[in-house]
Amino acid sequence: MKRNEPLPLDEEQVRRHLRMEDLIPAMEKALIDFSAGKVTQPVRSVITVDPPGGFFGMMPALTPDGLGIKIVTFYASNAERGLPTHMATIFLVDPETGTPLAVMDGTLITEMRTAAVSAAATKLLAPPDAKVLAILGSGVQARSHVPALRLVRNFEEIRVSSRTPEHAEHFAEEIGAKAMSAEDAVRGADVIVTATNSKTPLLRGSWLKLGCHVNAVGACRPDWRELDNDAMANVVFVDSREAAMKESGDVILSGATIYAELGEALAGKVPSRANETTIFKSLGMAVEDIAAALLVYRSAES
Repeated sequence: MKRNEPLPLDEEQVRRHLRMEDLIPAMEKALIDFSAGKVTQPVRSVITVDPPGGFFGMMPALTPDGLGIKIVTFYASNAERGLPTHMATIFLVDPETGTPLAVMDGTLITEMRTAAVSAAATKLLAPPDAKVLAILGSGVQARSHVPALRLVRNFEEIRVSSRTPEHAEHFAEEIGAKAMSAEDAVRGADVIVTATNSKTPLLRGSWLKLGCHVNAVGACRPDWRELDNDAMANVVFVDSREAAMKESGDVILSGATIYAELGEALAGKVPSRANETTIFKSLGMAVEDIAAALLVYRSAES
């Protein structure tokens, strides 16, 4: 039956149709396709909404599998209002005809696909026997990373740190972790996630254990930082070179050398250098959103 109107899918429906076990390999394929030049994807276009200091982003992509756009808003001040800091909607169309296929909530997809991409990076770059996970941050991204990373490594200890100690305590209780300072969390950790709203460095390279892996998920603006220059002097992977040079304060302000896109390493086009200390600077890409949205749409339609 031909559908004249796009299928509407709310967050609960997205949750029902999206499994992290399926999402990680889908993200690997999306990253490989992107780095192989098979995706048409302009760098995200952002309008600043000031006041109150929000951002409105538009992220279109044409992939080998689909066509669509994500509209995303980021309002850091929402945290004080009890609202999500990130909200998103994804619109899928049929690449053959331009027919609208689905309009779905993109907030959960953003959370899950970001964690799935970090899991793909961790699977490739982290020590195979990684036992200690450190998470800096206590918001939705920090939370979504725990089940995703547990699928690719067997952690015996999880440490969490947050700017607000009671948030860290609450998060730690939820996941069976220990709350502590950022330095204590990071020292000796095999895998580190930074998922904060920080605008200045909170992770020091001098704390990093040799051979560990860092997933840097926050600091998505050209003047924001999570990692100091010492941390960025390690082997740096990005999702998109073009986007990192335009949007990542960690890359731009440190003058870091980008070793490779993650998709290049996943495809085996460059050595993973997994025995060295690695940094994956994740900005998030439309190709990831489209791949995740297609998983949801196909499952909902079947």
